[in-house]
Amino acid sequence: MSTPVDDLPLRFGWVGIGAMGFPMASQLLQKLPSSHQLFIYDVDTAVLQKFIQTNADPNRPTITIVSSPKEVVEHSDCFISIVPEGSHVKDVYLAPQRGALAADTAGKIFIDCSTIDPGTSLEVGRAVAASHSMNAPRFFDAPVSGGTRGAEKGILTFMVGAAEDDPQFPLLRRIFSCMGTSIYPIGGQSLGLAAKLSNNYLSGMIALATSEAMNLGMRLGIDPKVLSDCFKTSSGGSWVNSTVNPVPGVCPDAVTSKGYEGGFKVQLMKKDISLAIQAAQEIGAKLVLADAGLSAYVSAADDPNCRDRDSRVVYRWLGGIEPDVHRASK
Repeated sequence: MSTPVDDLPLRFGWVGIGAMGFPMASQLLQKLPSSHQLFIYDVDTAVLQKFIQTNADPNRPTITIVSSPKEVVEHSDCFISIVPEGSHVKDVYLAPQRGALAADTAGKIFIDCSTIDPGTSLEVGRAVAASHSMNAPRFFDAPVSGGTRGAEKGILTFMVGAAEDDPQFPLLRRIFSCMGTSIYPIGGQSLGLAAKLSNNYLSGMIALATSEAMNLGMRLGIDPKVLSDCFKTSSGGSWVNSTVNPVPGVCPDAVTSKGYEGGFKVQLMKKDISLAIQAAQEIGAKLVLADAGLSAYVSAADDPNCRDRDSRVVYRWLGGIEPDVHRASK
């Protein structure tokens, strides 16, 4: 379904051209008419050049590299950021002289798609709101789900920290529709992050449980594909089992069948589960699986055979049997 672009901001700014930011910003460029502009910044200057080389097209918006988040804001009407951690978000927005809020923020829209702790997001949101008294800017948390593959295909889920009746939400929906297919207004500031942390806690535990169950069934003598197909129509079925089963070869097109290269790094799953546990402790929500699950991902993230690989590599960390994918495909 096409996205109406006539009333989208003419000038977009983007900070964070990483594993997710690169394909997301590329999708945005593909959907915008050539009359629009995109201003980009990242601490890695090499990735900025790669982004321009990949996306340069006379039929697309012009891309301009700038030297700081402040300069991105100065040239844009809508500012989007996606960086790894809360400390990075603070630096992007709050750093003296170079940060986004060192610029004139009047009437601008700020969107942070990073997965961080809700407290930091609320702090940054308050700072954005206070940065201009006459024409207050708006700040929205909008973390995403779907991984690098979803970003490359433009089919991400956006969890938006806004109410459905927020006057800005129709515009936000149109912006996010350039990069995703499922846009959820969660209810208010920082609630997008609350949804994301809840989702990733659930996803991480399901992946770990699926890894354990596959390893158990295979060691009892069941073919992995047969076992996965059985799960699909039984009570143990899940998106993880059907789409990115941890056992190599079960889902041939998934990162789990490609050496666990790419996807959602195990270190990021460790980070997100840690954030979910922190949030649960702050509000008194009991998590029975948390300690064991986090311990597994911490250990996998420290294992040189697992580090920097997709989080479903926790199956390898468990000592799961890994079928020879190349031999099976011959």
